[in-house]
Amino acid sequence: MSTASLPLPEFVDDEQRQYLTFRVGRDLFGVATRYVREILEFHAITQVPMMPPLVRGVINLRGAVVPIIDLAERFSLGSTELGPRTCIVIIELQDGDEAQLMGALVDAVTAVAEIEPHALRQAPAFGSRVPPEYIEDLARVDERFLTLLRMEQVLNVDQIAALAGQRNTPRLSLV
Repeated sequence: MSTASLPLPEFVDDEQRQYLTFRVGRDLFGVATRYVREILEFHAITQVPMMPPLVRGVINLRGAVVPIIDLAERFSLGSTELGPRTCIVIIELQDGDEAQLMGALVDAVTAVAEIEPHALRQAPAFGSRVPPEYIEDLARVDERFLTLLRMEQVLNVDQIAALAGQRNTPRLSLV
């Protein structure tokens, strides 16, 4: 699996926040760059039997088994259609004292956007295609709204494991 290098600055000014932006379906999303470990071109994923559709499978990332979560499925938008721009965003989340790697399957990575705090808007309590608990804020970028995600909620291991359990399968281990 080849990787694409993401140039992330060492220092982020308090007056602006940086987000990796990507598409899932026709919607534009962003995740704070502090969570992004790397971006991978999409190649084969090892499927795991009896997992819910949102768990597309796992990859071996330099010896670590990383689960791949289909964000379209996670947001109840259907399944991601694989194409030439499809990629996996490797997200690093803290789980207590340990870092947890998860892969987010997206249609395309678009850019790294610098968003000033005054451009952020609180997400409405209704009207979004994405569950409100997954949304950190909204921002207007190039005449479009960008939904900024709470990755701790979107890739919550316990919630995903519970979904796997609803299918009468062994508990999903994302270690």
